[in-house]
Amino acid sequence: MISMNSFFGIEFNILTITGSALAGGGMLILLAYYWGLFSRLAFYKTDKEQAQTDFQPPVSVVICAHNERHNLERYLPEIMSQDYDDFEVVVVNDCSDDDTEELLVELSRLNPALKVVHLRQSLNFFRSKKFPLSMGIKSAKNEVLLLTDADCAPAGRNWISEMIAPYRQSDTEVVLGYGPYRRKPGLLNLLIRFDTLQIAMQYLSYALAGKAYMGVGRNLSYKKSLFLKNKGFISHYNIPSGDDDLFISQVAVKKNCRIVISDASRTFSEAKPYFGAWFRQKRRHLSTGVLYKLSTRFLLGTYVQAQWLFYAGVALLFISGSPWWFPAGFIILRLTNQLIVHRKASQQLGEGNIWVITPFAELFFMVFNPLIVFSNLVSRPYTWK
Repeated sequence: MISMNSFFGIEFNILTITGSALAGGGMLILLAYYWGLFSRLAFYKTDKEQAQTDFQPPVSVVICAHNERHNLERYLPEIMSQDYDDFEVVVVNDCSDDDTEELLVELSRLNPALKVVHLRQSLNFFRSKKFPLSMGIKSAKNEVLLLTDADCAPAGRNWISEMIAPYRQSDTEVVLGYGPYRRKPGLLNLLIRFDTLQIAMQYLSYALAGKAYMGVGRNLSYKKSLFLKNKGFISHYNIPSGDDDLFISQVAVKKNCRIVISDASRTFSEAKPYFGAWFRQKRRHLSTGVLYKLSTRFLLGTYVQAQWLFYAGVALLFISGSPWWFPAGFIILRLTNQLIVHRKASQQLGEGNIWVITPFAELFFMVFNPLIVFSNLVSRPYTWK
C-alpha cells in the first residue's frame, strides 16, 4: 500500500484517512448527542414548583387487563391504597377467560373507588390495547388520567401525587414517567434493564428538548380532554401498538409536556424471564417506529448511524497499520464522555451501576435491534398480550 504521509509514526494511507474520517465524524456526532441531548436528563433538576405534591386534582387511574388475575390480586391493592384524596381506579377487563372478572367484581364491592369495565367480545381482528384503553378513558370521570399496566407496582403510596404534580402548571397536558423493571439475577434481566434505561434516556431527553415522541404505558399521564380532542387513537387504530408512542408524538409539544423522574414516581414491573418472550415484546415495541415523525426518525436514526460510523472507522484504523494508540485514543475519548453522561443518567433514574456495561450492551443492541426491525418487515406482531 502506498504511504501518503507520515506524522508521529502514523502512516496516513487511504485506510488511515478513511478510518480517521469515519471515527472522528461518528464521534463528533455522538458527543453532540451526549452533551446536547442526553445531558438534559443526566443533569435535570426538578422545578421547585413541580416538586410540591400538595396539589391534588381528581385523578382517574386507568388499567387494561387481559387474563391478569394474579397480577391484579398482587398489585391492585397497592394502587387502591395510594395516599391521595380524590381518585378512582378504572380497570378494563379485556375479554379475560381466567378468573379476572370474579376477582374484580369482589374487589369493587369492597372499594367504591374501583370502577370495572367488562369487555366480553373483541371488536378487532387483532388483539390491540387501544380499544380497551379507549373504553377505560371514556369511562373515567376525571379530567386527569394516569395510565399503568396490571403487572406494575407503584414505588410507594405517593405515586399518584408525584406523577400529578406537574399539572400545577396550567399548561401541562402530558406527563411522562419512568417504569423500570425489577432487578433479578441473570444476563437477560441485565440486558432488559439496560435497554429500558437507554430507551428512557432517549424519550425523556427528547421531551426536555421539546421533541417528545413517546412515553411508556406503564407510567404515563395526560388529560382526558386532550385524548378526546385528538380523537384518541383513531389515526393509527389499525396498528396494534402505539398507544404510548404514536399518541404522545401526536399530541405532545414543548409547552404542554413535562417529565417526572423522582424515586416515588416510578412503577416497577417484572422483566420477561425468557429470551423468546422478551423478543416478542421488543417486536411489538419497535413495530411503530416507521410511523414516527420524519424529524424523530432522522434524529433516532442519525444516532444509530453515528455508532456504526465510529466503530467502522476504529476497525479500519486497527487494520491500517497505524499505531495501536491512535484508534485507542478515539475509543477512550468517546467512551469517557459517554460514561460520564450515562452514569449520571443512570443515577437519576435509580438504576445504580448498570451504566458500567454500556460499551458491551451497546454493541449487542446495535446488532439485536436491526434484527427485530427486519423480523417485523417479514411479519408484523398482532397482539398486545
